[in-house]
Amino acid sequence: MMAVDELDTRILRLLLEQPRTSVREYARVLGVARGTLQARLDRLERDGVITGTGPSLSPAALGHPVLAFVHIEVTQGHLDDVGDALAAVPEIVEAFSITGGGDLLARVVGRDNAHLEDVIQKLISLPGVVRTRTEVALRERVPYRLLPLVESVGRAVRT
Repeated sequence: MMAVDELDTRILRLLLEQPRTSVREYARVLGVARGTLQARLDRLERDGVITGTGPSLSPAALGHPVLAFVHIEVTQGHLDDVGDALAAVPEIVEAFSITGGGDLLARVVGRDNAHLEDVIQKLISLPGVVRTRTEVALRERVPYRLLPLVESVGRAVRT
């Protein structure tokens, strides 16, 4: 884990709160030189703290409001093959190898329940997939966020 100091924490907070602001404006708000800020941003990217700068998109707004988490059990020795096959399914927005019940966990979106069923049937037919178990999300209770974590890390740095 890389060391994140108080300035890094303030930079990350600004990036999360005001993602469309310019580097020059970030430097002005933080009271640091533009070169200092750019060097910090470059280091945070190089060290893997900042992993992307693109917009966050809504699958629901793209016509895919149904969200499900699909546990996928895989034949021993086929994890990489199935993982590669999952990458070819556009409705899979994330997939992880996991411990516990199942070998993979995929975040899957669909246009409606029937479309979700079609996607799951496609997953079941993949070579190496033994079975799936699907949980449909009803309502998002805590949206994906990192600001509370950044603030927690920042507090730990100051103490």
